[in-house]
Amino acid sequence: MTTSATAPGTPHGSALVRLRQRPAVAALTSGQGLVGVVLLVLIIGAGLLAPILATADPLTQPPGDSLLRMSAAHPLGTDELSRDIYSRTLYGIRTTLEIIVIAVPIAAVIGALIGLFASLSAIADQLTQRLFDVILAFPAIILGLTLAAVLGPGKHTVMVVIIASEVPLFGRLIRTQILKVRESPFVEAAEVFGASRLWILRRHILPNSVEPLGVQLALSLSLAVFLESAMSFIGIGVQPPEPSLGSILSDSMRNYYLVWNPLFAVGPLLVVVGLTLGFLLVSQALGKVRRG
Repeated sequence: MTTSATAPGTPHGSALVRLRQRPAVAALTSGQGLVGVVLLVLIIGAGLLAPILATADPLTQPPGDSLLRMSAAHPLGTDELSRDIYSRTLYGIRTTLEIIVIAVPIAAVIGALIGLFASLSAIADQLTQRLFDVILAFPAIILGLTLAAVLGPGKHTVMVVIIASEVPLFGRLIRTQILKVRESPFVEAAEVFGASRLWILRRHILPNSVEPLGVQLALSLSLAVFLESAMSFIGIGVQPPEPSLGSILSDSMRNYYLVWNPLFAVGPLLVVVGLTLGFLLVSQALGKVRRG
């Protein structure tokens, strides 16, 4: 008699058990890690399925439908240009995801390379640390205003601001880890046995230095969501008519629109909070595994 269920003793079952026993997987499938993952899956899933879930074109402006309240046709009402807020919120998620999944990994790669370079030379280390100090001296929004004045507002400016503000975080993280691992007994043992510097770097130092990147990536994604929304809110981020969570919130503040339709701001605000909180909870869960 056969069954479709996999017995615990089978190789597939054993592999699944081993996967669940991994500290990172266990952290993300229980407690605050699970809450963060659920939040992210729901919100990111809604954004990816926006063409299916949206009830209207986010750019369409039907005449006479401005500032409508919640209804079956418009779950969150409409804005001052008769555009469906629910649909614009869904597509705003896609805009935010597009920006952060490009900008944050680029920042991680550039920061990691600079951190590696800094760890190889005392002069390079001093130069990069002073450069990081200068960048971090500017709040991200001030940096955004400065770059928007030079590059002009838009999606590309938001990406540049996120990359510039995140590179020092990744660079210092990798530099610190490399310096710490370089003093480990197994690295010293490899040097005693005559291993080359390049071999030690590739085999021992780098694999043990990139472990904290997962925590920093999740934290940086959380910060990137907030930064993108803040820049769009003040008008130097994603430009109309493209939907953005921050610009929807900004529109809701005009001319007492919230008094007429409070849901104008509720949808995008919940999404921004949910995304930020989701990445933050995942980061904290992974951080506890690393410290433990």
